[in-house]
Amino acid sequence: MSGLPWVRFDTSLPDNPKILELMDMKDGRAAAFVYCCGLAYSGKHGTDGFLPQSALARLNGRPSDAAKLVAVRLWEDIPGGWQIHGWADRQESNDETQARRLRAQKAAAARWAKERL
Repeated sequence: MSGLPWVRFDTSLPDNPKILELMDMKDGRAAAFVYCCGLAYSGKHGTDGFLPQSALARLNGRPSDAAKLVAVRLWEDIPGGWQIHGWADRQESNDETQARRLRAQKAAAARWAKERL
């Protein structure tokens, strides 16, 4: 089962030192957008911050964008792709998401059962 249709997005992202470092690089704005797309991808697919190499084009990214994100430490190079740095500190895990979804479904079913009586 996939994740949620949203991720937590820090309102201080535009002035985060790592983003500001990207802005000083050639095509850094494009890499910053790829970072945002990576957050969305991971949230949607419940990957807990892992971004497979095969998804880079889907993230509107190029290898040079990934290299920039690794250079400023927003992504970590790992076998098979990248890990979004700090994902677990800022986002709910996929297990937590699925547990919350299951609790909500059970609560809704109980509510509907009461209403039918």
